[in-house]
Amino acid sequence: MPTARARLGRRSSSSSYSSTITTIVFVSLCVLGVWLLTSTSVVPPKSTTRTSTDSTPSSSFTSTIMNAHKTISNTAKTTPVFKDSQGDLPDDALKTGDANRPQDTNEIDKVQTDVPSDITKDSGGGGDTLNVNVDQSLHSNENVKPEDEKKNVNPVVGENSQGLHGTKSVDEQEKQKQLETQTSEESSITHRQEAEQITAGTGKTTTGKENAEEDVSLDSGNDAHGVATDNTKNILSDHEQQKRLEQHQQQEDDQMQQQQKQLEEHTQGVMNKDQIKHDEAPIVKDVKIQNDHKAPVNLTNNVPVLKNENHKEIIVPKESKESKKAWSTQADQSVNQKERRTVGKNNQDSSVPEQNWQLCKVKAHADYIPCLDNEDAIKKLKTTKHYEHRERHCPQEPPTCLVPLPQGYKTPIEWPKSRDKIWYHNVPHTLLAEVKGHQNWVKVSGEFLTFPGGGTQFIHGALHYLDFVQEAVPDIAWGKRTRTVLDVGCGVASFGGYLFERDVLAMSFAPKDEHEAQVQFALERGIPAISAVMGTQRLPFPSGVFDLVHCARCRVPWHEEGGALLLELNRVLRPGGYFAWSATPVYQTLEEDVEIWKEMSSLTVAMCWELITIKKDKLNYVGVAIYHKSDTNECYDQRKQNKPPMCKSDDDPNAAWYVPFNSCMHRVPSKETERGYRWPVEWPERLQTPPYWLNRSQVGIYGKPAPDDFAADLEHWKRLVSKVYMNGLGISWSNVRNAMDMRAVYGGFAAALRDVKMWVLNVVNVNAPDTLPIIYERGLFGIYHDWCESFSTYPRTYDLLHADHLFSQLKKRCKIVAVMAEVDRIVRPGGKLIVRDDSATTKEVENLLKSLHWEIRKTISQNQVGILSAQKTFWRPNASAAPT
Repeated sequence: MPTARARLGRRSSSSSYSSTITTIVFVSLCVLGVWLLTSTSVVPPKSTTRTSTDSTPSSSFTSTIMNAHKTISNTAKTTPVFKDSQGDLPDDALKTGDANRPQDTNEIDKVQTDVPSDITKDSGGGGDTLNVNVDQSLHSNENVKPEDEKKNVNPVVGENSQGLHGTKSVDEQEKQKQLETQTSEESSITHRQEAEQITAGTGKTTTGKENAEEDVSLDSGNDAHGVATDNTKNILSDHEQQKRLEQHQQQEDDQMQQQQKQLEEHTQGVMNKDQIKHDEAPIVKDVKIQNDHKAPVNLTNNVPVLKNENHKEIIVPKESKESKKAWSTQADQSVNQKERRTVGKNNQDSSVPEQNWQLCKVKAHADYIPCLDNEDAIKKLKTTKHYEHRERHCPQEPPTCLVPLPQGYKTPIEWPKSRDKIWYHNVPHTLLAEVKGHQNWVKVSGEFLTFPGGGTQFIHGALHYLDFVQEAVPDIAWGKRTRTVLDVGCGVASFGGYLFERDVLAMSFAPKDEHEAQVQFALERGIPAISAVMGTQRLPFPSGVFDLVHCARCRVPWHEEGGALLLELNRVLRPGGYFAWSATPVYQTLEEDVEIWKEMSSLTVAMCWELITIKKDKLNYVGVAIYHKSDTNECYDQRKQNKPPMCKSDDDPNAAWYVPFNSCMHRVPSKETERGYRWPVEWPERLQTPPYWLNRSQVGIYGKPAPDDFAADLEHWKRLVSKVYMNGLGISWSNVRNAMDMRAVYGGFAAALRDVKMWVLNVVNVNAPDTLPIIYERGLFGIYHDWCESFSTYPRTYDLLHADHLFSQLKKRCKIVAVMAEVDRIVRPGGKLIVRDDSATTKEVENLLKSLHWEIRKTISQNQVGILSAQKTFWRPNASAAPT
């Protein structure tokens, strides 16, 4: 500064005045030119600077222009338009704030060259450069959509150059714009006042020529914004001028720091709000549901979990109130059970207390079936002549104890190997092997029980026997016309086990009697079976649902008491269906057999059953008689005697829950709109075909016309099973063979699993709409049941239970703790439970399962509906609680 002032003192006043005028003119022209360039250019011009080696006296004018350009670059609030990958941004799309003002003025000339036109890299604080990668910062934020980028660009650079974290509201943008305008105006006023002071104080300028002879590096004379000042002796003293400049710079710094602080606080606030919203509503794409069972997914903000192939949300069907009026229930039909149905109303428990589980102290030990092993009730029976002691006698209070495991129990062998052998210690009973070993029922082989595939009637294999039956009556057509079969007195169920190869489902049943654990053998092998007896009560099935009924030496006295038992088979056999009877009266000539055959012949003729054929198998030395049930009422009307009698019109053939036998026959449906009037379409078409007798005027369970309701239910379960159940619940479906849908409705869950090598027993609750005939019509099978009671099966017989909105309904009628004890009883160790219910009920079930030491695999919550997947472990309470 002193050197410059000494030089200026030696020049004449006229020369100084001329030089000053020239400098001002050129500076003004340069300012105007640069402003025009910066306001109209599309691509920022490449900066070209001279290094210190290029500085010569002749370059003073160029240096003056560069300093003027720097002044405009730092004071202007708009930058040249930058072109990014999305197209040109408007002139005001990007702005640079004074937060990027260089702290070291020597860095101004360090401008990089040859940079891409769409991006200017950070040069360390240079005033001519935008130190933000525009394209990267815009696209680093996933929440900014391309079409919104032009609107939502936040003009914050420098310390906020890492990207945009949120968009500002209109009011916030306006507030910032006013703040920037005010700052710009204050800065312009300050510069203008200083220029006026300089011009008034000097009154003289130097010529350009003389100026060119001097060192024109005026960087030390630039103010804080790069404005070129004229240092003359007539202005303020050096100390005063420096003090004034420092004060002005401090003012500017304080002002810009305050502005930047406000912007940072606002930006951080927006980020925090966005982060909170993101944390509250995690986005789950399509069916990729979160898998951590320890942190259940919260989807209560209407975020869709399930989408179809068109990315539309899957609507979960809900039961219609109108359907309750349109559909009868099994409980309504079985009117004699009013007293039993009301028992549960006093068993409500709104809370789930902490459980202290204990082992059941019962004589049946590991094979305990509460409704079949009720010793107190059996002792009170007046007679057991009709097998009353093998029927259901459930405890007044359902048990809440746990059944122990057999010693040495192992994870069951998987299907199809299990059809041929099982672990001996899983079903440690040898009586059948001792009594029936020579008939190829079951044999003991080391640590296994083996099943050669035969039985009393088909010693040389069940497959040969199946061919033998179909050759006798080709119209049977296994797996096409004949899909659902009832196997009476099934033994170890080899007949049903081999029918799977013919695409046929067989419901096998036998009593829990002196033939130890025959049904348990069947289920351990992976073959459907229930413990039941033909005693004094109807079987828990609707009328006219089985395509064929089979009895292979089942030792049932069909001919006794007016044919009461055979009339029960007539009730459940579909009109036009077949009865295959393979027993000694068919092919042996012993006196007893001859007498039975005579009585059976008379009875079947009176029942209008037509004997199609009697065929003998030379390989197995057995025979089979095949009868055909009439599909019209013509025979009934032509009978000379009403014996067996026709049922009265008020006798409901579908009533089957604790309903005693009524030795009569129901008329065959005679109207085209009635169920049973014609045979279902062939399998597999019948699986997806709504039954012809579903009336469109009838309201379906979910409120649509019944046929549409049926179709919508099927599509719903196909999507839910394929998108969630198969991949999203942590279940290895290859290990699932025996499955039960505890609340089946139309059987959509089972239908969706058709291609999996497993079977599903569909349970229709007695207090729910009676849809079980629909399930059979589509080629599936099922049973009536009340889950306030124990199920008629052995412990550890199911790989998977599925409960869709079941437990929330049961809580109104019975103790949920007892229901969970029953679930634990019938599921195998390693087996699974899927619960889909309201969130509160699902949580109750989860807590109970945890108390049972089940492993919670997955929990999902969506719109107050929860899905729970759990797996049973080998845990049992202290063995000291069990009987010795």
